[in-house]
Amino acid sequence: MKAYITKYALTEGILQMEVEQDERFPNMVCYRENYTRYIHGEGHNWHRTIESARDRAEAMRVKKIASIKKQITKLESLKF
Repeated sequence: MKAYITKYALTEGILQMEVEQDERFPNMVCYRENYTRYIHGEGHNWHRTIESARDRAEAMRVKKIASIKKQITKLESLKF
């Protein structure tokens, strides 16, 4: 089946992969590159539709920007 991996969206982008769903754990998929990778968390780390994957990647981007702004504020307030 085709899945969209968002686990690495901020560094590698959304990956479209052919995956196999684990029979024992339906929330987990695996794909093979040089070795087998297991990705768990449907709707969080992997998605069935590109729309869902884009929504998740956008949420990750917004959260990362907020985190970096918080770090900048903290660094700017430091006095030596």
